[in-house]
Amino acid sequence: MKATIHRYLQASRQRQEDDRSDRGFSLIELIVVVAILGILVAIAIPVFTSIDHNAKINSAKASAQNAATSVAAAIANGETVAADDLAKFGESGKITVVFKDDEVPTSIAEVCVVGSYSGIAETQSAGPGC
Repeated sequence: MKATIHRYLQASRQRQEDDRSDRGFSLIELIVVVAILGILVAIAIPVFTSIDHNAKINSAKASAQNAATSVAAAIANGETVAADDLAKFGESGKITVVFKDDEVPTSIAEVCVVGSYSGIAETQSAGPGC
């Protein structure tokens, strides 16, 4: 009987030690993790803003290049080109594609197309006449 009580007490002590080791994180550990996450977010936001800005500029540049290529091909094929033809190269409400100085080119050497993204002051020009 004495051995049984002794085993019971040992098992009870072992359970208490196991319960202590599974208590979870302390408040200090949680505060440190939250502080580290805050620092990472503070660094990441400007990086993502810069990536978004560069993507918008590159989108306007690609639209201008596509429009300049299309206009040059149309002139080379002897087709007439109008300013309204450039509307299909821009995204409605986001990217505007126009001829430089609103002059419709008559030769390939005069082709200059300007693309701009709404909300960004930088414009992107493309074409042999730029």
